[in-house]
Amino acid sequence: MKILAPHDGPDIAPIEPLLYQSATFWILVLIGFGGAVAVIIAFTCWVARRRSALAHKLGGKRGPDKALVFQPPRRATAVRSPGSATHYLRKSPSPTATAPQPVVSPPQPQPPNNPPSGANSPHSPTAPEPAPLSKELADANATEKPKPIEPETVTDGKLGDLHFKLRYENEKNALVVSVVSCQGLPGREPAGPDPYVKLQLLPDKQHKVKTRVVRKTRCPVYDEDFTFYGIAPHQISAITLHFVVLSFDRYSRDEIIGEVVSPLSTLQLHSGEAMALCREIQPRSLKMRSVGRGEVLVSLCWQPAAARLTVVLLKARNLPKMDVTGLADPYVKMYLLYNGQRIAKKKTHVKKRTLNPVFNESFVFEVPAAPNASLDHVSLELLVLDWDRVTKNEVIGRLELGAEGTGSARHHWREVQSAPRRQIADWHKLKE
Repeated sequence: MKILAPHDGPDIAPIEPLLYQSATFWILVLIGFGGAVAVIIAFTCWVARRRSALAHKLGGKRGPDKALVFQPPRRATAVRSPGSATHYLRKSPSPTATAPQPVVSPPQPQPPNNPPSGANSPHSPTAPEPAPLSKELADANATEKPKPIEPETVTDGKLGDLHFKLRYENEKNALVVSVVSCQGLPGREPAGPDPYVKLQLLPDKQHKVKTRVVRKTRCPVYDEDFTFYGIAPHQISAITLHFVVLSFDRYSRDEIIGEVVSPLSTLQLHSGEAMALCREIQPRSLKMRSVGRGEVLVSLCWQPAAARLTVVLLKARNLPKMDVTGLADPYVKMYLLYNGQRIAKKKTHVKKRTLNPVFNESFVFEVPAAPNASLDHVSLELLVLDWDRVTKNEVIGRLELGAEGTGSARHHWREVQSAPRRQIADWHKLKE
């Protein structure tokens, strides 16, 4: 029997094959790659179907330069002028409401001087409409409201009457003002104005209220009560009621029809008893008639090297009385014009209750730089206005300083040009 000798060396075991060398690993890799390719193909097909559906929904064929989903917004078409088409924009109670289209209808009873109802323009059909200079002017003409002159406005020129009631309550120290109605307002539009009334108590100008807007009528009825508290009986004689009748405008600034000023010093108000009053509406321009516009003291300094024009508004004097109190609340707006175009704007602070305001405010205007900056194509426009919280600020007077001016304004401007870097002041009268 043969006996084997024991093995003295290290044990040697067979090496197992690596993972990437096995067939199972490659099978799994192929299955994963095939699944990814299938997912990509399915997503591509879904995107293609989605694009086709959207293109069919939007209408038309999609070109290579058109958007996939969102199409660019359509440009708004311009409104045509009344003389070139049968549609034109007019004021309506709602901006989203469809404007009525003029159609040929049976003749309606009209005032003797009104145009026929089938006309496309508020003017007489025999008068030729001037052709607009550009597309923008045609759009502007189309958006303007027709303002035919009513026969009653031509004959008497009255602005109507305001009906209101007054009542004082001693227990509450309250003054109750009831705005009842307006009668006979002028016809600014074919269907009438959109009137409302603003009210404030003078001279303090602290209590300010207004009524609602009544649409398309010359005889609006309000019947609204306004109660002003904290008014002692001895203060009533010093109070003046200031009514302003306006016509609401959705697209621009409201139009002032007129005003009513009613001092309470001439009235005898008894506690708890209502007093009905009627006052004629007066135009706002009456207080400017036969009254001087006043003067302003302006100092100018031209610096050619820096292309700067320094304007110092010093003061004004002898301004007209704009309020019932015999005073005004003036301030000044300044515009720098280059070749007739406004390029800069400044304004002063408001000086309360004075006809001789002192401003002492300095402003610097940058003149457009050029190889040789000068004031030949530059002018300065000044507007002196009366500040009012209730209505729009009224223009007291105007002044234009420049080479194209006249009188003292032109002389002052030439003196400033000939003496650069010097502050030169002069008085100027305000004009309409």
